[in-house]
Amino acid sequence: MAEFLRESRIAKALTDRTIVYESHVRRFWRLARYVDDEKMIYSAVRKKDENGQDKDVEIKFDVGDLRRVLELGDSDNDPSIIPERLCKGLWYKIGFTGHVNGK
Repeated sequence: MAEFLRESRIAKALTDRTIVYESHVRRFWRLARYVDDEKMIYSAVRKKDENGQDKDVEIKFDVGDLRRVLELGDSDNDPSIIPERLCKGLWYKIGFTGHVNGK
């Protein structure tokens, strides 16, 4: 099983150990919005400016950005080989609280 996961195209997504605070995840999803005609997700993250003050910075990303960052090595036209149950579990694990059926 471990070898399968290491060779899987979702290996990085499953094994990445980046520390993410729950409050940041909740804030991200609270501010997130999807723009259908652009196929982009918009949200905001808080970062320090040059004076050390917190400021909100809007970010936007699409499916291609997620595929690149998670190193999936595929395209939008490739068939999904990930079981639906696993996909739902991954969305919930990253803090998404919306409806995931049929997405």
